[in-house]
Amino acid sequence: MKIGFIGLGNMGGPMAANLAAAGHDVTGFDVTDVAIDGVNRAVSAQQAVEGAEVVVTMLPNGAILRDVANGIIPQMSKDTVLCDCSTVDVDAAKAVAQQCEAAGVLSMDAPVSGGIGGAQAGSLTFMVGGSSQAFDVMQPLLDIMGQKAVHCGPAGAGQSAKICNNMILGVTMIGTCEAFVLADKLGLDRQKMFDVVSTSSGYSWTMNAYTPVPGVGAQSPADNDYKPGFAAELMLKDLRLSQMAAQSADADTPMGQLAEALYATFVEGEDGLGQDFSAMLKRFEGRSRG
Repeated sequence: MKIGFIGLGNMGGPMAANLAAAGHDVTGFDVTDVAIDGVNRAVSAQQAVEGAEVVVTMLPNGAILRDVANGIIPQMSKDTVLCDCSTVDVDAAKAVAQQCEAAGVLSMDAPVSGGIGGAQAGSLTFMVGGSSQAFDVMQPLLDIMGQKAVHCGPAGAGQSAKICNNMILGVTMIGTCEAFVLADKLGLDRQKMFDVVSTSSGYSWTMNAYTPVPGVGAQSPADNDYKPGFAAELMLKDLRLSQMAAQSADADTPMGQLAEALYATFVEGEDGLGQDFSAMLKRFEGRSRG
């Protein structure tokens, strides 16, 4: 297939490279001057989508998505597919979908889970909102870039699933970090703590697959001085998106709200910027109850 790919950063670059390696004709554009193996370079987003059957975007936020959509949708042929893999606010996803529908372009919001490692390995999970027709066209490409794609519903459903998932992730990571610090202060060995909790009712992905302390449980950023697998500032972004959605939907999410506040303090008022989101553990280690 002829594919346009806009946004060739830490996530988009490897995704585009995997599509090209699988034999697709990929033309990419990024605001920075970046070269990706196998990907043709365009000088503008508009040039990247010329003649494309599918356009994939991986962008930082909803405002940028809207701006890019304004520039490329008029250049896209009817019945082509715009697949946005960014994590953005639900309102932006729905607005772009409406814009596509008015232009006769098929659209999907398809945010991902799996981080940079998943993008490189082609093992991402896609949470998809949009039409069945668009999903059917994209399915073979999603299979190259990821290991699983779930069609969650109409436009906006993919973003809704992503922010709900990551609200759970943020809340659970905070609870896991708090528990390890409490165990430390109670004199409980970390390995014994892990052995109990990882096979008991405290089992969670943050405990079992992404253990936030070094030398215990799964290999994780904690074993690499908390260099980001998923940066704390990205967790803050997703928690803010969850609370924007909660406000819009009139949903009571006190734990999500508190998690957002804690990550905001950690990233913007302390030393969390540029660290993995599991480095929240170090924040609690350095604090007393008062």
